[in-house]
Amino acid sequence: MTTRIDCDTCVVRGLACRDCVVTVLLGPPPELTFDEEERAALDVLAAGGLVPPLRLVTPVVPPAQEELPGTGADGAASA
Repeated sequence: MTTRIDCDTCVVRGLACRDCVVTVLLGPPPELTFDEEERAALDVLAAGGLVPPLRLVTPVVPPAQEELPGTGADGAASA
């Protein structure tokens, strides 16, 4: 018997991904993207208590570190 796992056909996709055994074993489903209009709509729904707030956290890219005199690109002291 073969079992086909397709997150696109899951009726609770998005709602139950966090504690789904498939997500635990195989990783999260592919990236989901929202444009600004969709994000604004989600904010309105969340403000009304109809959906949980979007918990999207984007990584912060640190500014490039300046190379100090007498150090290499990795910050290690040079001889």
